[in-house]
Amino acid sequence: MAMNTTWSDAVASAAEFLRPRLTASTRVGLLTGTGLGDLAGSLAAAREIPYSDIPHFPAATVQSHKGILVSGELAAVPMVVCQGRFHLYEGYSPQAVTFSIRVLQALGVDHLIVTNAAGGLDLDYAAGDLMLIADHINLTGANPLVGPNDANWGVRFPDMIGAYDPRWRQAVADGAAAAGLRLHTGIYAGLRGPSLETPAETRYLRTIGADAVGFSTIMEVITAVHAGMRVLGISTITNINDPDAPQPATLEEIIAVAEGAAPSLEKVVRIAVEALSLPSL
Repeated sequence: MAMNTTWSDAVASAAEFLRPRLTASTRVGLLTGTGLGDLAGSLAAAREIPYSDIPHFPAATVQSHKGILVSGELAAVPMVVCQGRFHLYEGYSPQAVTFSIRVLQALGVDHLIVTNAAGGLDLDYAAGDLMLIADHINLTGANPLVGPNDANWGVRFPDMIGAYDPRWRQAVADGAAAAGLRLHTGIYAGLRGPSLETPAETRYLRTIGADAVGFSTIMEVITAVHAGMRVLGISTITNINDPDAPQPATLEEIIAVAEGAAPSLEKVVRIAVEALSLPSL
């Protein structure tokens, strides 16, 4: 971003570029995580826009993060899908990490589905399971709202009690149960990364109540809440972190498990989108 360009100007420029290129105006956004970008393949009438074409958009540098914005329809609902996100461990600032969320806000999105790949801390979980995020623990040491507050984007002190919309989450849990899908509900701990957790850190995370851990999601959800969006979070459990029997994990293995769980995740995302037609939502 140019030195003389403010974040608000950059967001407005990106949104202005995207608006005529979307298939339709939309209120639903989807942010995909590691190994999960192919979720956009289920969209009808899809249009793809590389991040590199969008003014001021950061570059997705992590393996399996495609760096493409897709506009289309899922279950006849217009959606914008961000295939790939940005991370603090890549060296991006919290504001850059959340740039895509601000652009979605400028485009009128007020319902956001956030997916990620996460390590399981609950030993009842198994690799390939899915977990609805009920709440999170921010252990990154960062917050995207630090600094002057732009009142056009949200209030100075957003309340985080219901960050992950409980009614939407319950509707998805009910729909998944009716479809016979295995779906947990738990707490997500967000770390800065990129080094994976030591056994002692894993034991600590379990002690403070976390059920899964990863290196994303927290910055985006804080920003989405600040923006007044209703948020649904879904973690794909890619490996199990047992501090008493630690096993090394590689990015390639994590991606493989995430890709294997993608069909189940796609079904849950479809349930989530279809649930938006319910009177309670």
